[in-house]
Amino acid sequence: MDSQKFTDFGFIEPISHALRDIEYTVPTPVQIRAIPPLLAGRDLLGCAQTGTGKTAAFALPIIQHLAKNPRKPERGVVRSLILTPTRELAAQIHQNLKMYTRYLKMSTVVVYGGVGQGPQVKSLGQGVDILVATPGRLLDLIGQGYIKLHSVEIFVLDEADRMLDMGFIPDVRRILGYVPKKRQTMFLSATMPPKVVQLAKTMVHDPVRVDVTPERPVVEFIEQRLMMVEVRQKTTVLVNILKDPGASRALVFTRTKHGANKLVRLLGRAGISATGIHGNKTQSARQKAMDDFKAGRIRVLVATDIAARGIDVEGITHVINHDIPNIAETYVHRIGRTARAGCRGISISLCSPEEQSFIRDIEKLIRQPIPVVSEIPYMSRVELKAEEEMPRTAKPHSRKPRSQQSQGPRGRSSQGGRGDRSGRSNRGDRDGRNKQGDRDRQRDGGNRGW
Repeated sequence: MDSQKFTDFGFIEPISHALRDIEYTVPTPVQIRAIPPLLAGRDLLGCAQTGTGKTAAFALPIIQHLAKNPRKPERGVVRSLILTPTRELAAQIHQNLKMYTRYLKMSTVVVYGGVGQGPQVKSLGQGVDILVATPGRLLDLIGQGYIKLHSVEIFVLDEADRMLDMGFIPDVRRILGYVPKKRQTMFLSATMPPKVVQLAKTMVHDPVRVDVTPERPVVEFIEQRLMMVEVRQKTTVLVNILKDPGASRALVFTRTKHGANKLVRLLGRAGISATGIHGNKTQSARQKAMDDFKAGRIRVLVATDIAARGIDVEGITHVINHDIPNIAETYVHRIGRTARAGCRGISISLCSPEEQSFIRDIEKLIRQPIPVVSEIPYMSRVELKAEEEMPRTAKPHSRKPRSQQSQGPRGRSSQGGRGDRSGRSNRGDRDGRNKQGDRDRQRDGGNRGW
């Protein structure tokens, strides 16, 4: 297995030529295990995280099948459907498809919300070999008669767990009603909570199972650090961290869109080039932010979890959790953005007293403690005024009355600082602009016991 190469899969020459162009020579574990059965027409149930090579694992067999079984195109008719939860992931998959099909006469189209549908409708005119779509825009275009799924031969559901988090499962079930029952299905998810498993059972038939989740779901090259701070101290600590020239490309996570905007402004005032990405930004603004970050014109990208899903940028030196996620698996997704391709990376989590229970859940999942930093870098309040700090809104739910809440870490009393809560917003655009699935109520805070 270790010596297997892409040439061993038997791809047709146009695909092999494209793979040589992009220097795909040695497949990843998920590709080694998934590609042969997919080429044979088997269904797939895959548990694989971002960065494992799963896109090529499902995309290349699709391209091979369509190329070897050509059909006369029909207006609006789709042969293969790839469903993703976010616009960023959809765009990224489509970009990969264009690379893989560069030597084939094959129609690949991407549709998502947040932009005008005119150009997307025009691209559907001559039929589509591979359609990449987000649920909301796809249902809109189906309802308007622009897309027909009655001839879909291959259906891919990517990042099913995030579909669940964002509340898209009802939309997915509606879409399934338009797709033929006789089809090849590829079901992929970074994690497999019970509701995702239930959905998978209704979609795949006698699937090959591929699980490349590491024994410890944390990349070994990531240096994890935990800083125990009050909510009001978080931004000053963050600014001082980012003043270090070693943090040359940093991804900072906040829990809310408002928090992301506020943080970008504060970092700018501190002389740190930063931009934000979240669901309320237009698609062009999000793309510009990504392009600036990738090109190094901006050092810091501030993101919410939904907007960051699908981000795959090389050379991220630091992932910083300004707000601790209330779902342990989200922590794994976040820090996995650094230490790609064998490089080392640093993850820093700024934890307030109210968020300590989240850290306990994370440590249970990764089965190791996160090292605590005893000396925390603070900046002078002259450099960043207290009144310009992040807003202290939506304290995580606590089962204890205020009088019984524990003291802050290292003898500092909790001052009532509150972390932003990922509240549910109205559906708005169903492609994730106004959704932050509140899967679990946030749990009570408390002292970690240090």
